Amino acid sequence: MTTQSVSHVDPIHWQSDGRNVPEIQDGNKYLIDGEIREWSGQTNEVQSCLFFHWNGGIVRPSLGHAPVLDASEALEALHAAQRAWNNGQGEWPTMTVAARINAVQEFVSRMKAVRDVVVERIMWEIGKTLPDAQKEFDRTVQYIEDTIDALKDLDRKNSGFSVEKGFLAQIRRSPFGPTLCMGPYNYPLNETFTTLIPAIIMGNPVISKLPRYGQLLNTPLLEAFRDSFPRGVVNIINGKGNEIIPPILQEGGVELLAFIGSSKTADQLKTYHPKPHRLKSILSADMSVTIPQLVAGALGFNGQRCTALKILFVHKSRVDEVIEGLSNAIDKMPGGLPWKPGVQLTPLADPSATNWLRGLLDEAVSMGAQIMNPGGGETIENFMKPAIVYPVKPEMRLHEVEQFGPIIPIRAYEDISEVMDYATETQFGQQVSLFGYDPKVLGPLIDAMVNQVSRVNLNVQCQRGPDTFPFTGRKASAEGTLSVADALKRFSIRTLVATDYSEANRDLINSILASRSSNFLSTDFMF
Repeated sequence: MTTQSVSHVDPIHWQSDGRNVPEIQDGNKYLIDGEIREWSGQTNEVQSCLFFHWNGGIVRPSLGHAPVLDASEALEALHAAQRAWNNGQGEWPTMTVAARINAVQEFVSRMKAVRDVVVERIMWEIGKTLPDAQKEFDRTVQYIEDTIDALKDLDRKNSGFSVEKGFLAQIRRSPFGPTLCMGPYNYPLNETFTTLIPAIIMGNPVISKLPRYGQLLNTPLLEAFRDSFPRGVVNIINGKGNEIIPPILQEGGVELLAFIGSSKTADQLKTYHPKPHRLKSILSADMSVTIPQLVAGALGFNGQRCTALKILFVHKSRVDEVIEGLSNAIDKMPGGLPWKPGVQLTPLADPSATNWLRGLLDEAVSMGAQIMNPGGGETIENFMKPAIVYPVKPEMRLHEVEQFGPIIPIRAYEDISEVMDYATETQFGQQVSLFGYDPKVLGPLIDAMVNQVSRVNLNVQCQRGPDTFPFTGRKASAEGTLSVADALKRFSIRTLVATDYSEANRDLINSILASRSSNFLSTDFMF
């Protein structure tokens, strides 16, 4: 391998400190129909996104291998989920809510036992710092526990009966059926689980396609899935999405698609289903305050977040001040290996990402923009020092695309209508951050922005959490809403049992309740 010689990225950060590459022997395994299988077909060598200077060159460790499943094996995962569903009559979809909660609690207990292994793999596979890797694991556990609490609360509210206009009814929630979940590589654990867990706990059997980066970090959880749930309820598969996902959807057995990724890919996925109308989908200032929030919002995990600040609009009178503040902050951000204390910038998860980012920078510079901070945009392999780019104009790709990397585009404005025009015309509609303290300016701006985006952040960065808050987007940014409570409702449908209020039917209902012959029709109160 070769490396680019740079003047602002200190190569000493990339010397090995003696930390051992994890010996990953289980990466070639996957889960279908309650069996952990080892793939004997084509595999993919998983290289770490981290790299090291060694003997005058650069080496990138091999972490192991992941299966590249074929269409027939992917369909076997679908068929396993269909058998577990059994037209809604399977063990899992007809199980009591309390029993499903117990199974998920058993899974959480087993999950916690492999925390250190998963955290280590997060660092080596996608380059998250040690604190961020630990946070992703712990936040995922907390999300599951919050989901359990939310379901208990939902079930309590549904444990009674309604009497309306001569009818007696109980309204609860029931699952849709086999569900396909696909998470992104920037949060390969957390955002995979934010669809997987609520889908399962509501009674839907799941096929989970792991992201292209972050496959090995999920492998230690296969045994927990296998031992906690009935056969076929959870199926974890790997492979090339364009080869194994179309056959799964084309067969028509998937009732719900939960996908976190680009809107273009989501639109394409839905076309594979023979009945796309039936397929449900969940697709998802004060400068002392402002500068740290802008840095965190734009450069957290190197900008590889769907909630990363994509473009900054700064009033013309304060552009120089913002650029200077950002440049000084970036110079103080240590780059290096994720487990080293204090490191904030790490190699990008996708080894080819710097080529895409370099193209965006070169185009912007050729059209009149400048890189405003020393060393901005310089690279070693797949590590890039953050670049502040100004002035960004509408004709540049940086003005329109989601860069998904450590580039901070800045556009100056004189009238707030310029910002609103952008917010109205852009295809993105997830979140916006507003910085300032003038109520006469911010009040009307909030009123306008809430009709363009799904979350307005005041003097703080765009972000997902807390997980109990709704997480969604307008326009091409999302379809559906995810939060702890919303996710439970998205993966289920309101279903009722009703009868007229005659004495015979009241006696029948009482007999069913007394004999506990139905898991759905029940007045049990969840504690």
